[in-house]
Amino acid sequence: MIKLKYHVFVCTSCRINGQQKGLCYSKDSVDIVQKFIEEIEDCELSGEVMITNTGCFGICEKGPVAVVYPEGVWYGNLTEEDVEKIVEQHLIQGVPVEELRI
Repeated sequence: MIKLKYHVFVCTSCRINGQQKGLCYSKDSVDIVQKFIEEIEDCELSGEVMITNTGCFGICEKGPVAVVYPEGVWYGNLTEEDVEKIVEQHLIQGVPVEELRI
């Protein structure tokens, strides 16, 4: 079993039939997932952090949304530019990014 330090879930508005449509998807959440993956690889955190795309969290007005476990910290209204800050401050330093929390 893999022992992760963090698991980040990012809504990409993926429906049960595999279709992606919805607010998070329309606001480029797939690009946000890709940016997380790139940052995790660049910072050599692949063995400690997993990124998973998800379906709807039900708070579309806050999208794109990401949740970081094990703390259960919710981030909203994300852009690709926010990803580097979350990786550096939360995933490396262990301090949630308060201005992005919802």
